[in-house]
Amino acid sequence: MQIKRTVFFFLFSTLFFSVSAQTKYIYVSPSGNDNSTGNTVQLAFKTLEQAQIQIRKLLKEGNQDSIIVQLGSGVYPIRKPLIFTEEDSAPQGKAIVFKGKRDGKTLLSGGEKITGWRPYKNGIWAAKVNDVKNGSRKFRQLFVNDSLRQRARIIDTGFYRVAGFPDGGAEINYQTPCGRFQFAGGNINSKWKNLQDVEVIVYHFWTDTHLPIQSVDTKTNIVTFQKKSGKVFTDDFTKEGARYIVENVFEGLDRPGEWYLDRTKGELYYKPMRGEDMRTADVIAPFVPEFIRIDGKPVEGKYISNLVFENITFKYSNWDLPPGNSNDGQGSVSVPAAITLKGAQNCVFENCTISNIGTFAFDLGEGCRFNKVQNCNLTHLAAGGLRVSGGTEKAHPLLRTGSNEIRNNLISNYGEIFPSAVGVLLMNTDKTTVSHNEISYGSYTGISIGWVWGYSRSISNHNNIEYNYIHHIGSKGLLSDMGGVYTLGVSPGTVIRNNIIHDVNANHYGGWGIYNDEGSTHILVENNLVYNTKFAPYNIHYAKEITVRNNIFALGKLEQLNRTRVDPHKSVFFENNIVYWKTGTLLSQNWQDKDYKFYASPMGGEREMTSTFDSDYNLFYNPGLRLDSVKFNGAGISKWRERGKDIHSVYSDPLFVDADRYNFNLKPQSPAFGLGFTAIDFSATGIERAKK
Repeated sequence: MQIKRTVFFFLFSTLFFSVSAQTKYIYVSPSGNDNSTGNTVQLAFKTLEQAQIQIRKLLKEGNQDSIIVQLGSGVYPIRKPLIFTEEDSAPQGKAIVFKGKRDGKTLLSGGEKITGWRPYKNGIWAAKVNDVKNGSRKFRQLFVNDSLRQRARIIDTGFYRVAGFPDGGAEINYQTPCGRFQFAGGNINSKWKNLQDVEVIVYHFWTDTHLPIQSVDTKTNIVTFQKKSGKVFTDDFTKEGARYIVENVFEGLDRPGEWYLDRTKGELYYKPMRGEDMRTADVIAPFVPEFIRIDGKPVEGKYISNLVFENITFKYSNWDLPPGNSNDGQGSVSVPAAITLKGAQNCVFENCTISNIGTFAFDLGEGCRFNKVQNCNLTHLAAGGLRVSGGTEKAHPLLRTGSNEIRNNLISNYGEIFPSAVGVLLMNTDKTTVSHNEISYGSYTGISIGWVWGYSRSISNHNNIEYNYIHHIGSKGLLSDMGGVYTLGVSPGTVIRNNIIHDVNANHYGGWGIYNDEGSTHILVENNLVYNTKFAPYNIHYAKEITVRNNIFALGKLEQLNRTRVDPHKSVFFENNIVYWKTGTLLSQNWQDKDYKFYASPMGGEREMTSTFDSDYNLFYNPGLRLDSVKFNGAGISKWRERGKDIHSVYSDPLFVDADRYNFNLKPQSPAFGLGFTAIDFSATGIERAKK
């Protein structure tokens, strides 16, 4: 049934509407008039809200046809979200389509153009901003000529370091909330203008914490914040102080491209970059918090079905952290989305562009099934690309989310404001497919699957992560503990296959390629190519019965294969893989078979478990080392084989076509084929281009 739906909606949304005689059309144009009829190009409505009113009227009158809302080229200002409820669903077997022009010029803008610029001083220009002085507006992003500009910051390049821990540091639990730290003299100034609008951003562990200042004690050099961080102010699990910067400081407005919003005066200040003329520059401040909210009620059986959005560009959404939220959750999970779905079924977003927004692009929430996001460009995002999460195992079954598809999308330059955000975050979902996407240039994980720590029950199962091209993750080195693909918890039937992952960086630790974190269980990892990672191309924290086969793991800088914790069960079946390296350790941290004594049955029968992982029929090679110099968990190959590891594996040149140029195709005479390795078709990975 799912396959039938997939094929039907692809054809339906791309072919059917242009030929069906039964389709009704509604026309909308930026030059239209909401007092018109909307039934011809010449009599087009002006707003999408009026088109929505007309659709609801047709549905109440018993319309059983598909409806296309044809949007003309131009800019459609959005001042409040378009909200869809159960009364907006299309008739069964039909669809309601909001369709822009293929020229890409149908733009839904949630921003406001800032005009009236005048010279201020020191090369800075100023302009009045409506509704800021009275407190009704605030924004943390500004775009000049379609590019994000930097809030005035101190320090301009690099970072400061936390100097002391009055609430506790490495000696206490790292998840202890802390509301203050000590700074080095001169790093924070109590006399800064509008001190309580100044924000300290701390990069520590795998989170970015955003903390408005409450007060500064100049005698002790202790800064106290309006809200607490969820973690201590160390860089990670060391004693070293976390790195931080200070933003929204008027006194820091000293570099071209920086801006400052003075809410007490309703004034915006900007220092132009070279070549920018403020008399003609296009300066946009985001305004609307979200564009579309599809708001069904799945527990009541009130779903919203068969809505399609095609060829539409969404730009400029505004969101700020609410009181008490410092963005300390993993993956920036508390940040909302510009397009939110709940209780949605068979809805499609196709050939859309979402950029320059203040949140995630999409959130597929509770009760969402059989929806598609495909062929979209999601770029320059404050947070991540897509989040998919429904009800947990304790929630009502109708709140569970699954069988959605994320395919053929470009997701790039994400996490620009909240760098801990994920390209595609699958939290509580089943049977979701993430395929043929290109995900790049984010400061944290590319694709994350699962949301239960340890071996507890999880809703996550049978998710497919396949044919994705993931590269340049963590490229700024802001955070630790990330992966190109990251898994968490029990996830039976989940498959990670035919992905290409390369250039994964990190701060202190954890720039891994494929990362099986806490309790990852019953996952298949096969036919992936992973290379150029700061740490291991393949990493296990702790896991259970992961099958890792027929992958190429190459050129980890510091390590190749890493396992942190040994549990009294098989963590991984590692077979038919190629491991190729030039620097770093082959097997890092804990690859011991620590003996565990336990009872086999309640009646007794104590026995020992001597193997916590299997490894065989692999090919290992370092062109700079002879086999007798290679250490397998600190010992030579003979000791390794005495433990029953890699009995049939070989140490030999895999004969890549050109590993120095990252061509990891195998020559026909490669010894890997004699071990059962199957050639991987790398050309099938990544975005599928349209066939002519």
